[in-house]
Amino acid sequence: MAMAYDQTDRTSAPPRTKAPGLSLAQRLDAELREAHPSEILRAAFEHYGDRLALVSSFGAESAVLLHLAAQVSPRIPVLFLDTGMLFGQTLDYRQQLAEKLGLKDVRDLRPRFEDLATGDPGSDLWKTDTDACCNIRKVIPLDAALDGFDGWVTGRKRFHGGDRLRLAVVEESEGKLKFNPLANWTKQDLDAYAAEHDLPAHPLVAAGFPSIGCWPCTKPVEEGQDVRAGRWAGSQKTECGIHTARAPGAAPFMGGDI
Repeated sequence: MAMAYDQTDRTSAPPRTKAPGLSLAQRLDAELREAHPSEILRAAFEHYGDRLALVSSFGAESAVLLHLAAQVSPRIPVLFLDTGMLFGQTLDYRQQLAEKLGLKDVRDLRPRFEDLATGDPGSDLWKTDTDACCNIRKVIPLDAALDGFDGWVTGRKRFHGGDRLRLAVVEESEGKLKFNPLANWTKQDLDAYAAEHDLPAHPLVAAGFPSIGCWPCTKPVEEGQDVRAGRWAGSQKTECGIHTARAPGAAPFMGGDI
């Protein structure tokens, strides 16, 4: 199922599906909801070109999406949130995987010095307010980086559970289109693809970490537990905030309850 876009204008070319009353995100989601991830990525790239970015944690399941994207174009900008709290293994894996896949434009996003100085001078905010910590180290840097793009790609999947059970393949977020090419895939699909293409695993996966974030808020999980059970374990928190909708014109969340 090929997307019929006018290649002369990637930023405004309409999708083939023109159902009345539906937004662009809804029309694209209807057309792509059963498509292979590579087709979804190609459609996004054909539509947005250099106005498309891919956000990756270089975590436990990141290699599959990055490999798929590299087949479309190794020059798609990859935004990596280096929070200053990542496992050393993640930083090493980011270098290894980018080199193996031939990624040409991996951008390391770091928290602003002034935000750390005023909001987390002791680097221990995670102990008292994980939402505020994520906001300083993830939400604010990503919001700033995404200002230069009209669409972005994530690696979220429905099998992760929680709010992701209802994940669309294409959605609108903060005035941009967000593509979730792996939304339909299962853990078995990911494992089969990784094996077929000989993709290296994150070194912490073998130690019982099926989902990997910052070291203070990530723990190994027991067999049979939810994939994301080790993220913010013991709290009600399930997302870092970069996928949490904010009211139009609202500033990034600065702490407290969401």
